[in-house]
Amino acid sequence: MKLKLDLHPIYNRGAEIDKALRDVIDEAVRKKATQVEIIPGKGSGQLKKRVLRFLEQKEIKALYHRIDKDARNHGRLFVYFRHG
Repeated sequence: MKLKLDLHPIYNRGAEIDKALRDVIDEAVRKKATQVEIIPGKGSGQLKKRVLRFLEQKEIKALYHRIDKDARNHGRLFVYFRHG
């Protein structure tokens, strides 16, 4: 199962971004999703940096296996999960 989070609609609302990220990670864990695609968009890269900082937090990092950056589209990140 794959989940997707597009941050374009809330790119300028900090608290909502963190909540949306937390919610999609929690949902992935709950539903045992294998992958979450996060789309911060291609802007200045500030939103992508924010997303990566969020994912680097110790308690969040413990929930997923690895992160991949899309080689062809720098506006996308993939977070992979291992369950079990």
